[in-house]
Amino acid sequence: MRLFSFTKEIAIDLGTANTVIIHNDKIVIDEPSIVALDKATDKLIAVGKEAQQMQGKENEKIRTVRPLRKRVRADFHSADLKIRGLVKKASTKNNWFSPSLRMVVGIPSGSTEVEIRAVRDSSEHAGGRDVYMIYEPMAAALGIGLDVTAPEGNMIVDIGGGTTEIAVISLGGIVSNKSIQIAGDDLTADIKDHMRRTHNVKVGERTAELIKMNVGSALTELENPPEDYIVHGPNQMTAMPMEVPVSYQEISHCIEKSISKIETAVLSALEQTPPELYADIVHNGIYLAGGGAMLRGLDKRLTDKIGIQFHIAEDPLLAVARGTGVALKNIDKFSFLIR
Repeated sequence: MRLFSFTKEIAIDLGTANTVIIHNDKIVIDEPSIVALDKATDKLIAVGKEAQQMQGKENEKIRTVRPLRKRVRADFHSADLKIRGLVKKASTKNNWFSPSLRMVVGIPSGSTEVEIRAVRDSSEHAGGRDVYMIYEPMAAALGIGLDVTAPEGNMIVDIGGGTTEIAVISLGGIVSNKSIQIAGDDLTADIKDHMRRTHNVKVGERTAELIKMNVGSALTELENPPEDYIVHGPNQMTAMPMEVPVSYQEISHCIEKSISKIETAVLSALEQTPPELYADIVHNGIYLAGGGAMLRGLDKRLTDKIGIQFHIAEDPLLAVARGTGVALKNIDKFSFLIR
């Protein structure tokens, strides 16, 4: 009957920083997880890139929100509007419309029952008829190209915007997992605090994010160091404009505490791993996915600290999204999908 159905199939990665929608094996939406709302009515004004352009420049009528901070659903209403807005944008952009969608949605492995139900409700509001969910580390493993149904252990460390998901996968299931609320957003917050305390200059979230992308590093010594990044902002005391060069060593020191917490979480997850699977992980290495995997020197630092080889996934930002796309094509085969 599916051959004659008007049902469209889409895969969604509801990332804290970016939302990716895949249709027919193609990425049709890859936009920031931000919505702009009317302050008085809470109605949606803009979503994705358009809303990001308004971030930090709001007036008395508009507020911008990143709905998925820290937990799956930091803001139920705006998260609901975000999913609906981006699904609608995807359908308009690609000239398809369907009253009913089959969806696979990626969610953090630490999600509560309430949060899972909330994601399902939002997906149904966006037109989902059949809604399946997949835990992000499992999706990342599929996106990397691992055989998750094989009788061997693989460890995934998915460093997103709001959470770091660490999971050991074997025989099509998550054997052990750890979800900590230290991730990319915390590194950005560390940089904002550092600029304020050390240089007495006030920077917004987007500027701190640019600093992280241009000179962020997990090591104080890099083989190919980036050039210093010039930051412009107001002096906190005088409000006069300042120009501050920022080096990668400086940023490495300021994000040290957060990186150490991720290290500790990985070690804790390894402690809980059964011996046979631990041996597989030592042999296969540990895979890094998510935007945080792109931090300079992180793989080397973790390899040196833990003594197991860390591999950065090809295109780590899209590993979870591609994995949800793989799951979408194998709905009938993968028993680990949550209905």
